[in-house]
Amino acid sequence: MSLFRKIFGSKSESSDDELKPNERGKYMPEVKLPIDEKFTINFKANGGKFLYCENLNEIFNNLDLIVEENDWSEKKALILDTNLKNKFKNSSLNPTNIISDSVFFLTTCENLIAKDGSLLISSKQIFEKKLPELPINFIVYATTSQIVENIGEGLRGIKTKNKQKIPTNITTIKHFKSGEDKNFLSYGSSAKNLYLLLLEDL
Repeated sequence: MSLFRKIFGSKSESSDDELKPNERGKYMPEVKLPIDEKFTINFKANGGKFLYCENLNEIFNNLDLIVEENDWSEKKALILDTNLKNKFKNSSLNPTNIISDSVFFLTTCENLIAKDGSLLISSKQIFEKKLPELPINFIVYATTSQIVENIGEGLRGIKTKNKQKIPTNITTIKHFKSGEDKNFLSYGSSAKNLYLLLLEDL
């Protein structure tokens, strides 16, 4: 059973159990967290917002809720990926491929990096655009099978999946907080207001 199902439960199940802090001696070996739990903790620590979805209907419903919550109903969504545009063609989104017309960017990613809670993206998602050129608001559609331990594992996966032509413009998005929350460690990076629609596919 997936960790996300254990934490959130399915619609038919509910649990009142709370996660209790570990009472371990300081010399005990560190407990190795499951990869999906590690990603969740680090992603949320970076300021990201994610919605766990068990099926595509939940993806579409949660997408509508995000749009409604932010009052983006009349605004345009930047969608550069044709496959993604087709997947969401029956949604209420108003798609465009012109950055200046858009308020938020709907995209996929290459991988979700558990070690630091970042998202690995490439030219398959953003083409030759630079992160600061894109809207500050991101909605990322990803699956639980895309979670990997570290960037090295993600890069190996990209190479394996794209033997004919390896994507360029590979970068990570790690900071999902507004400018006033940033510190010197995030200097030079482009912070994004990021929602992750995470589909269970394991």
